[in-house]
Amino acid sequence: MDVQDLSNRFVRLDIFDPSRVLACVVVRSLLFERIKARQYDDPHLLVLRYTVLRGGAKEAVIGDDGVLQLQGRICIPNMDGLRELIFEEAHSSRYSIHPGTTKMHRDLKQYY
Repeated sequence: MDVQDLSNRFVRLDIFDPSRVLACVVVRSLLFERIKARQYDDPHLLVLRYTVLRGGAKEAVIGDDGVLQLQGRICIPNMDGLRELIFEEAHSSRYSIHPGTTKMHRDLKQYY
């Protein structure tokens, strides 16, 4: 019902009418921004970032958004309880379904 309510609040735009403005809304988790910022404070990730910038790491990349990734997964700094926050958000979010600890860990492992 919350999702339907949000959908009803947005104006639907006709992209073929040149007199109208097309807008885009991007929602991003504050957790993602914290991870991105703290990657610069983790000494291990700084070494990996430097290696990537020198071209010496084949499986690690710095994405267009500036986030360090290893084998397609976001590198999480081991500080500020960020790892625990990820599990907490996945487990307790209003928009997630708790599938059990093993499956939840396996699903999160795809991204982090």
